[in-house]
Amino acid sequence: MAEVIHAAGAVLWRDGPGQGPEFAVIHRPRYDDWSFPKGKVDPGEHVLRAAVREIEEETGIVARLGRRLPTSRYPIGERTKQVDYWAARPVASSAFAPNDEVDELVWLPAAEAEARLSYRHDIDLLQEFLRGPSRTSPLIILRHASAGEKTAWREADSLRPLDASGRREAAALAGLLHAYGPLRMVSSATARCLETVLPYARLTRASIGTDAAFTVGDTGPEASVERLLSLAGTPALVCTHGEIVSELVSGLCKELGEKAPDDPSLRKAEFWVAHVTDSSMPALERHSP
Repeated sequence: MAEVIHAAGAVLWRDGPGQGPEFAVIHRPRYDDWSFPKGKVDPGEHVLRAAVREIEEETGIVARLGRRLPTSRYPIGERTKQVDYWAARPVASSAFAPNDEVDELVWLPAAEAEARLSYRHDIDLLQEFLRGPSRTSPLIILRHASAGEKTAWREADSLRPLDASGRREAAALAGLLHAYGPLRMVSSATARCLETVLPYARLTRASIGTDAAFTVGDTGPEASVERLLSLAGTPALVCTHGEIVSELVSGLCKELGEKAPDDPSLRKAEFWVAHVTDSSMPALERHSP
């Protein structure tokens, strides 16, 4: 099989002066082409971090990821390049500094951006963005990280902490979750769930709320889904248990009129990201640290 080159990027947009958005399009002097910001995933790097890093390196803009867009695949010689894309919005920026890799950055409305882009797959990506909502809010469902064997813990199960693997997973999760920006955090009232989101809370200087609706043994499917739906519409993170994850994902999909994944469950430290509007869920993605 041909080697696959993994890359990540974004359709980076902002509110334009008129009715619609403007899009960041970059010029690469090496290829004399115009495209969206993207770049290769470094060895061992998570694709979410790669997307945010590449945007900043090529444009000087710190961005937060929005809804997942289709993956592009195209041949590069005898190899295949696979680029995972997101919609993204700027949250901070420095003055663009031309360099050998990217020597020009322009912000263009949709029609002008489409005319400027050099490749059909980028035009298709722009059109896909335009077919969906520009603004969505991330609603993240996270299963707690590794907490050892339940049978080996002799005290109250609510106090069972993360083990060494779980602490490493929690630290890794902080950077990945940050790709979606500041999130309201609601956790199961158990030590293992609170410890899973603690590194992210420290990173963003945010507080963690607890809720029985997401706490194993204290909730039921209707209560957990109802509480999850109450969080939709604002960026939010729910950390909960494997016994509850499938109910949350399936219930969310049902309420928003989407087909649930064939396997809505999560392994420890994995998370679903539902990109939602007031009444729809145009994208759902799953990640592992």
